[in-house]
Amino acid sequence: MSQEASYELLGFDNVLLPVGDLDEAVAFYRRAGFPVVFRLDEAGIALLKVGDEAPGVLLRLEEDLGYRPPPWPGPRVWLEVRDARATARALVAAGVPVLEEPFAVATGWTVEVADPWGNVVGFTDYSKRPELGRS
Repeated sequence: MSQEASYELLGFDNVLLPVGDLDEAVAFYRRAGFPVVFRLDEAGIALLKVGDEAPGVLLRLEEDLGYRPPPWPGPRVWLEVRDARATARALVAAGVPVLEEPFAVATGWTVEVADPWGNVVGFTDYSKRPELGRS
């Protein structure tokens, strides 16, 4: 019989997303509203800011990665916003296509985008359950 590991999870560190071209990826995520914290071209990484937290979304260059979704279903990263439907309009206005119209979830609304390498980022609000949200 296995035993549970005994340690305390403190929170998330960075979420790493593989990209095939760092310049193109940084430009895509800037259009999507992510500020760049730092970029280290020699290491093939760029850190994007998410809210007031120090960890963020870390873009990592994988030079052999083409413009396609991975051959397996990838994880989705959802980030909290105040209004997902307004975020969808802002994304489209900035030239970032949404995967589909905002859709209802248990806590509010969500809209998702995909970068050229198939990484899916969702923007979700807590309009139906504001007591659970950060805002």
